[in-house]
Amino acid sequence: MSVLLEGSSTSATMRRNFWAGVWRVMKRKPSRMVGVVLILGFVFMGVFGPMFYPAQLDRDPNAITRPPSWEHWLGTDDQGRDVIALVVTGSRYVLLAALVTAVITVVVGAGIGLFSGFKRGRWDNVLMRLTDMKLTIPGLPLLLVLSTVWKFGSAIQMGLVLGLLSWGGVARAVRSQTLSLRERGFIEAARGLGLSTTHIVSKELLPSMAPYIAMNMLIAVTGGVYAQVGLFFLGVLPYESNNWGQMLNTAVFRSGALTVPSALGFLIGPLLAILLLTLAIVLVVDAMDEIFNPRLREE
Repeated sequence: MSVLLEGSSTSATMRRNFWAGVWRVMKRKPSRMVGVVLILGFVFMGVFGPMFYPAQLDRDPNAITRPPSWEHWLGTDDQGRDVIALVVTGSRYVLLAALVTAVITVVVGAGIGLFSGFKRGRWDNVLMRLTDMKLTIPGLPLLLVLSTVWKFGSAIQMGLVLGLLSWGGVARAVRSQTLSLRERGFIEAARGLGLSTTHIVSKELLPSMAPYIAMNMLIAVTGGVYAQVGLFFLGVLPYESNNWGQMLNTAVFRSGALTVPSALGFLIGPLLAILLLTLAIVLVVDAMDEIFNPRLREE
């Protein structure tokens, strides 16, 4: 019993020390706290934001493409709808699709990279050739072909396709890290004890790789946002619901936001949302790098 209590106390102390270190890292650069707040804000906006607005936003024929004002802080669109309301209601599709993209990218890429790097030999050759083939497939032309038969009305569908097209780089990066870790003493000891591959990968390698994988997941979120927004902006995908890419397409090609000053707010709205999300992720990744890198903490 005393051994169990001592182990529990040690674990609790380690957790307290870890979170104390996280707090010190965050306080060192207040901008990192800004990044966390921004990410939490986007999460709140994506989950709860659309609930504050009706399914069909009010259209005002007398307020078409109005410039920013006290009533409409970023102006209105070509149908007289408030731009901020459009950004909020369009955030759910974009953020959910980006999250699904990141999860699939990291799960598939990290799984293949970990297994390939640890097993090496025939499995490594097969999986890396598969990864190389994946990396040679041009994503945009494939999406153009898929858009002729798949409407991408669901954010999960969009995230699924983007994730399956994005895991190659993560697989290569994780494999490189795994090849380095597999020569460490604790992995050699686990192999000497005859532990299964599944146990070594999931219990020994994965925890050591978790910070690196987490950072790649955050970066994959931005990649998912850029990919889908770019596709909708170019008009290669039909859209059935409001999202940031559709807003940019409408602002530029229908409202003439690049030449009509009154429509500029319609263009700035989604661009500002994308910029803030990217900035937030960059700041959080910077903090994570220092949290999980002892040499940076010492500096």
